[in-house]
Amino acid sequence: MSETTGLRDRARRAMRAEVAVVAFDLFARRGFDHTTVDDIARAAGMSRTSFFRYFPTKEDVVLGHLEELGGLIEATVKARPCGEDPWLGLRAGFQAAYESSGSSPVRALSLGRMLAETPSLKARQVEKQARWQNLLVPEVARRLGLADDPADPRPRALVAAALGCLDAAFQAWATTDGEVGMPAFIDRAMDVVTTRS
Repeated sequence: MSETTGLRDRARRAMRAEVAVVAFDLFARRGFDHTTVDDIARAAGMSRTSFFRYFPTKEDVVLGHLEELGGLIEATVKARPCGEDPWLGLRAGFQAAYESSGSSPVRALSLGRMLAETPSLKARQVEKQARWQNLLVPEVARRLGLADDPADPRPRALVAAALGCLDAAFQAWATTDGEVGMPAFIDRAMDVVTTRS
């Protein structure tokens, strides 16, 4: 990557972060469904066209970071020790994603509440997490000693169960005021599956 490209990418990320802060403030005051793209663009001092250069949809202002987190989870799982149980690798990937997200607990709690109250956001989150599943299944299959075969449900079932635990942990954590950190909720959700199997 050239220095110019790196600078451009950093500037783009900074602009996306700035627009997201403006949008979250509007969502907190008006609600997600009552805030339009035009409202966000106007408050951020940009045109509607410029908004769409940074975000394909209004939902992506809230959930756009999930693309990067999926890649981080995949990289973390791949970097784990070869003989490690895939469930532990997935847990480590989720913990790494949470730690690197850089989101303040207040903003993360706000996101959790928005997801619970906004079906369009929840649907977009499910769509993005389905992409995570596709990223993770080949590595989990390898760790299980299986071919990445679409006719074998086992790797996909394991990844789906782990993502279900992550979703349950986030939903439960979002009902709190963040007194306990999200990693503890991830552990609690994932432990219940392993202790009952």
